[in-house]
Amino acid sequence: MIYLYGEATLRPIDMNHYETKKSVAQSMLDVALLMANSSQLKSVLYVGPQYRFYVPLIVLLFLSITLQVIVGLLLVFIAVKYDLNDVRKHAKLNRMKNVATVFVFFTVLINIFITANFTAWCKTGFLWILSSLVATVKW
Repeated sequence: MIYLYGEATLRPIDMNHYETKKSVAQSMLDVALLMANSSQLKSVLYVGPQYRFYVPLIVLLFLSITLQVIVGLLLVFIAVKYDLNDVRKHAKLNRMKNVATVFVFFTVLINIFITANFTAWCKTGFLWILSSLVATVKW
């Protein structure tokens, strides 16, 4: 049991409450990244297969979104399903947290590659879209 020192009393910290707050905060960050990946996927699909990194970006974005959903479900499952004060469950919870951490690490790596490729697209793809729009406008 973990105790928090107050002014005059010694009161225990409810680990369930702490872990729930932590999971909610991390899930909000996951939602922000999920929205960014969805926006990037929409942009890549809009440009179409003529972009040279089309297939790799689609695959990386799909992997990133899938890992984010798995991590989000895993964190919600950890925070809601299990009593974190039960010492018998700590080994299983630690394994689940370790799996979530590994998935988050791979999500970060994947998003580094997505950002590198997407930035290259923004430099070339935006100019391609702009030039095709200018070409279609009748002056």
